[in-house]
Amino acid sequence: MNNFTRRDFVKAAALSAAAVSTFNILGAQTVNGIGTQKIKLGLIGCGGRGKGAAGQFLQACQILGIEVEIVAVADAFPDRVQGALAQFKVDASRGHSGYEAYRKVTESDAEFVIMATPPNFRPRHLEACVEAGKHCFIEKPVAVDPVGARKVIALGEIAKAKGLTIVAGTQRRYDAKYQTAKAQIDAGAIGEIVGGVVSWNGQVPWISSRKDGQSDAHYMTRNWLNFTELSGDHIVEQHVHQLDVANWFIGRTPVSFNGMGGRARRETGNQFDFFSVDMDYGDGVHIHSQCRQIAGCYNRVGESFRGTEGKTVGTKVMGKDVSVPTIKLEGASMIQEHVELIKSARGSGTPLNCAQAVAEATLCAIGGRMSAYTGQLVRWVDLTKNEKSPFYAMQLTPNPIDFERGTVVMPVEAPSIPGKEIKFRNR
Repeated sequence: MNNFTRRDFVKAAALSAAAVSTFNILGAQTVNGIGTQKIKLGLIGCGGRGKGAAGQFLQACQILGIEVEIVAVADAFPDRVQGALAQFKVDASRGHSGYEAYRKVTESDAEFVIMATPPNFRPRHLEACVEAGKHCFIEKPVAVDPVGARKVIALGEIAKAKGLTIVAGTQRRYDAKYQTAKAQIDAGAIGEIVGGVVSWNGQVPWISSRKDGQSDAHYMTRNWLNFTELSGDHIVEQHVHQLDVANWFIGRTPVSFNGMGGRARRETGNQFDFFSVDMDYGDGVHIHSQCRQIAGCYNRVGESFRGTEGKTVGTKVMGKDVSVPTIKLEGASMIQEHVELIKSARGSGTPLNCAQAVAEATLCAIGGRMSAYTGQLVRWVDLTKNEKSPFYAMQLTPNPIDFERGTVVMPVEAPSIPGKEIKFRNR
């Protein structure tokens, strides 16, 4: 992926307001509601999350009464492809492996594509899907560096111009309890939000040890969860959920990040074990972001916010009594997001487009990580507008093109040293 500059973003944003080719628009939507036309689905990334998302998409189709056919699946590894083919009873001819296999999905007649590869690959895969006119479900987070996140925002504008739907895997936005809490906050139940704490404290989900003779590329991809270049670190890969809730409930993004963290017990990769970040939202509003992956410690995943007239703990709102509509959804949040994807793509209204919101949540996590890694204050404008900032063009390597070309060189399995070095160079 080439560096995506502010000028590129402006060009892409302009495209959304201009007339574009109808090549993919005509085949992208039906008319008069969602209809009953069979859905053709493609899957890029056949690990646990990819297969899980595909299964939830199938459940959404069942709820909506629409037949679905999986027409193409792709993954870097043949065994992952075989696992997906077997689970969904798909013919072997529809399975493709290798780092360029995603192109087989975008070249297929799939109407919808699910993307659930390691986060580093997502901007490139989303670009290919949007170019091919596909409606997209893109798992969170959507990038690992500012360049990738800005590219996703720009691709969202291009998707709007093409009439394409993009839904992200930030499933709390599709949960009835979270939606009700948001409605209560907007109705003034706790007044103005003035602070809060968002947390994801747990343990390392899994580790893949290096096998004899395994290439750098294959080892990193198998162990992607533990390499910042592929996952973004756990503040990006996991904690992005809570950061998205903070942006959503407060209604804006932070203005700066001041973070710290370190590594004590991690066995592999180059990530931190814990982060603590002060997110300054301006106007005196500060959110404490904390996340940890260390076994045997206190675990907590959730959000709490303090307002001028009340507070929230999780989705429980404690403040003034307000009246909000009852929210009823078709399924659990991780199914509902696919219901909304299908209804948007097959409907006649303005297509749902979550690219900017999920990219901004991803940028929050990236900003917190960069501050902790370097020991420096990172401003929102340094990630989004200030081309003179050393953080603006920062891009982690190896990047997706390195994997496709076979030029991957694994970084040292050691973390950054705050105050001494910026570990990841620009490219």
